[in-house]
Amino acid sequence: MEPLLELLLQFLSEVLLQVLFELGYRSLANTFKRDRNPVLSLIGYGLWGAIAGVISLWMFPAAFITNYALKVINLAATPMAAACLMALIGLLRKKNDREVIKLDHFGYAFVFALAMSTVRFLGAK
Repeated sequence: MEPLLELLLQFLSEVLLQVLFELGYRSLANTFKRDRNPVLSLIGYGLWGAIAGVISLWMFPAAFITNYALKVINLAATPMAAACLMALIGLLRKKNDREVIKLDHFGYAFVFALAMSTVRFLGAK
């Protein structure tokens, strides 16, 4: 039971880290208020996610998950979970008549989180 709990905590740490970075990026939303081409926006969110991955490596150089097979699974699972949480935040913001940005949509949040996860996967010790 203890290894399962440890695995769950490692996975949740990765998701929490990515959601925190995405929420931090949200604070920059007014800076990028003008509508953009969706393809260019996806590329931009990918670049911002990669930058967030580099920053997270500086803050947390060791991987939360140490098993290689689980790291590969995490490479897909964490961006999915983070994107679902950001989409849920977007739905709640829309329901409460608050501003919704592109990062509040699943696809943009997934690209951001996938780029961040990939950098962490490749660079974490």
